[in-house]
Amino acid sequence: MSVLSVYLRVLRQLAPEAKLAYALVAANLVLAGAQFAEPILFGRIIDLMTTTQSTGATLAWSDLLPLVLAWAGFGLFSIGGSMAVGLRADRLAHRRRLAVMSQYFDHVLNLPLSFHANVHSGRLLQSMLEGAAAMFTLWLSFFREHCASFLALFLMLPATLLYNWRLASLLIVMVTVFYFVTTFVVRRTETLQAMVERHNAALASRASDALGNVPVVQSFTRAQSESQALKLIIDDLLAAQLPVLSWWAVVVVASRASATLTVLCIFVLGAYLHMRGLASIGEIVTFTNFATMLIGRLEQTVGFVNFLFQQSAKLREFFAILDTHPVVADRLDAKDAGRLKGKVAFENVGFSYDGKRLAVRNVSFVAEPGETIALVGSTGSGKSTTLGLLHRVFDPVEGIVSIDGVDIRDFTLTSLRRNIGVVFQEPMLFARSIEENLRIGKPDATIAEIALALERAQAANFVARQSEGIATEVGERGRTLSGGERQRLSIARALLKDPPIMVFDEATSALDAETEKQIQKALDAAIKGRTTFIIAHRLATIRNADRIFVFENGAIVESGSFDELVKQGGRFAALAAA
Repeated sequence: MSVLSVYLRVLRQLAPEAKLAYALVAANLVLAGAQFAEPILFGRIIDLMTTTQSTGATLAWSDLLPLVLAWAGFGLFSIGGSMAVGLRADRLAHRRRLAVMSQYFDHVLNLPLSFHANVHSGRLLQSMLEGAAAMFTLWLSFFREHCASFLALFLMLPATLLYNWRLASLLIVMVTVFYFVTTFVVRRTETLQAMVERHNAALASRASDALGNVPVVQSFTRAQSESQALKLIIDDLLAAQLPVLSWWAVVVVASRASATLTVLCIFVLGAYLHMRGLASIGEIVTFTNFATMLIGRLEQTVGFVNFLFQQSAKLREFFAILDTHPVVADRLDAKDAGRLKGKVAFENVGFSYDGKRLAVRNVSFVAEPGETIALVGSTGSGKSTTLGLLHRVFDPVEGIVSIDGVDIRDFTLTSLRRNIGVVFQEPMLFARSIEENLRIGKPDATIAEIALALERAQAANFVARQSEGIATEVGERGRTLSGGERQRLSIARALLKDPPIMVFDEATSALDAETEKQIQKALDAAIKGRTTFIIAHRLATIRNADRIFVFENGAIVESGSFDELVKQGGRFAALAAA
């Protein structure tokens, strides 16, 4: 998007409160007219005084008072109107800033895991905060300053031709020259500013990455090297930023010089025209005030353009993320799944990440309700991708995945995922209390249900030992707990959800052998009556599975019970021996 397109899109974010926005624009138009009336009235007063003096007549207050009162009235109206517009604009900008942050947050939460796998969470947060803050500033400055400036430049400035076209023509020429100087600088700095923003993004990502892995940084004594790497990015940022600052310094100098030159030229031309009876002293004064006012408006506009260019990259990124469409979405006729029984079928399913090579190929099987299916195979063989298709992390490019005989794409995403509980290899706990983390599985769960889930996940004892029990805060990503404790809470969270289908993706990888035995007993009881899928490398975890599917290069190459596969002496037997 061009800078102008970015700015127009920023303004379009005001659409939910369009009536108020249009009212503020209209108010700015009235204020711009009132501000232009002040120099005209002042010029009329000067003309009245000089005319009276030249004719030798006596000037009475009754002659001046109407013009003075009108002048004062317009001035007070401008002050009061500006305060009212500023107050309303401030409230509007604050409301819309929070609204677009909420919109962005909701949108990002619903983007597929494939998107989040490739985008740093720190970058997403930075984009949300900085993008919303930039829009807030642009909205506020638009209604407080720039709307009136644009109206003055594009509407009021041509109107001065009706007052004195000779002086107005000079004023328009001076403003036009200043416009072209600014445009030249803008074009020279656009590419440079984009580079600055790339360095800013790199700085934020690097800092966020290091701060999110402080234990690793300290353990491997990487603090100095990480600090040095950040300083190198800062050096690159400064090297890119300084040329931009130099160009905008030229514009600032040009604006100050143009202010002096314009006033001087207006005075010289005005004096020349006055000598020939083509301009009054009042008109010279009026246009001198016009020039001062318009140059001030131009300086405001330059500051605005400078700020817009500085923020344009952040805004582009904000809108780019907002424009990212989820690959997986509800169909128009999608229905609520209700409570499913759990019969899962894969029919010639294939999936590709890049559209070139299939990560899953020709996978077909049927899992009956209550059956436990284990998926084994080397890393990258397609196990997790296959189960990702079940809860629609992505959709297959070939074949159909169905539950209870219905294509899962015919269900709404929310109702489908409500029927599937997933325990990931990484526990992924929130920096909240244990109870809040568990209630993510079932917000309306009773204390008794929470206690039962903890008991089944072999987590009740360690939770009871916590200083505040289930009210204990677990820190960022659950760092106050051990790996095994985090994983048991993750399992308890899935059990509390009580879905008909369960997926365990290396769920016991963080547990010691003794705890794994205990939790395996709990899981054996918990999965009764549920269709369960288990991905595991430890054979003990899948020993009692009803069927085992062996994956290789995205396809099922062997299937059967544990004992059957061992007797076959094939790929699974080799894995078991290893």
